[in-house]
Amino acid sequence: MTSEELRERLTRFRDEAIQLGIPAEEADRWIDMVRPCAVLSTRQDGPVAARFGGPVLLPADTPHPLFPHVASIDLAALPPASTDLPLPSDGHLLLFAWPRDRGDLTDHGAVVHVPAGTPVKEHDRYAWDPYGVPEEREVADAFPQGELRVRTEPSLPYHYAVELPDGDLQPLPGFPHAEELAEEWEMACRYLDLRGPLHMGGYADEEMVDLDPLEGLVRCAVEQAAKGRWGDGEPASEVVGDWVLLASWSPDLGEVAAGSSVHWAIQRKDLEAGRFDRTFTSVYWNP
Repeated sequence: MTSEELRERLTRFRDEAIQLGIPAEEADRWIDMVRPCAVLSTRQDGPVAARFGGPVLLPADTPHPLFPHVASIDLAALPPASTDLPLPSDGHLLLFAWPRDRGDLTDHGAVVHVPAGTPVKEHDRYAWDPYGVPEEREVADAFPQGELRVRTEPSLPYHYAVELPDGDLQPLPGFPHAEELAEEWEMACRYLDLRGPLHMGGYADEEMVDLDPLEGLVRCAVEQAAKGRWGDGEPASEVVGDWVLLASWSPDLGEVAAGSSVHWAIQRKDLEAGRFDRTFTSVYWNP
C-alpha cells in the first residue's frame, strides 16, 4: 500500500478530528506520522502469511528459547511495503513470548529467523518448560492456533504524552491536541476495522497508554544490558529513535489469563544485520 493509499484510508479520521475542533494543520501533521503496518488476523481477506502455533521448526543447532512459541511469519508472503521495516525477504520469523509478568524476568520473549532452505528440527512444544509446571503449561495451551491472513493498514500513535524530568507529562511536542488525536485514533481503529491480534511494524499500543510503550521497553533493555542480563554483553542504545517495533501481539487466552500486550522491539542496526537475538520483548499485563 502506497503512502497516498494509507492517507486515503485516514480521510474519515481527519474529518472527525477537525469536527472536534482540532486545527486541520495539526491533524495533517499527525497523519504525516503514519506508518504501514502488516495486520495479521483470521479475517478472510489477504493472503495467508503466518500462523499461530503449529510445529516449532528451528535450525538444528538452535536451542529452543525459554518461552512458548506464539507464531511463525512467512516473510516472503508479506505484501511489498506492508511495513517500513528492513526485514529479510524470505524465510520464517518465529515469535516466542510469555504474556504474563514473571517478577524480575524483564525480557519476556525471543525471535528466531529461519532463512529459506535452512535444515530444521521440530522441537517439543513444551521444550521451554523442562520442569513441567502445570499452571504455566495451562497458559501456553491457551495460545491461539491457526492460519493468519495479512493486510496492510495505516498506523498512527496511540500515545499522546512525553515525560518531563520531574515526572510530569506534557503533550507530544508540536501537538497541543495530542490527547484528543490519540483518542480519535482509538475510535478510528474501530470504525475503520484496523485491529488484529498480531501486527508487524506500526506503533505500539496497550491498555491505558499515554506514553509510548516503546520508551519503557528501551529503558528496560538498556538497564538489563548494563547488568549483563541481556544482549550478550553488548550495550543497547538509550535513543528510542534507534529502535523499531518489530511485532505486537494482543493475546486472547480465554479464562486462563487476563489481558496483556506483548511487544517485540529491536535496534534498527541489529534488524538490518539480521541479529534477531538482539530483540527485546516487553509485556503489559493487567491481572
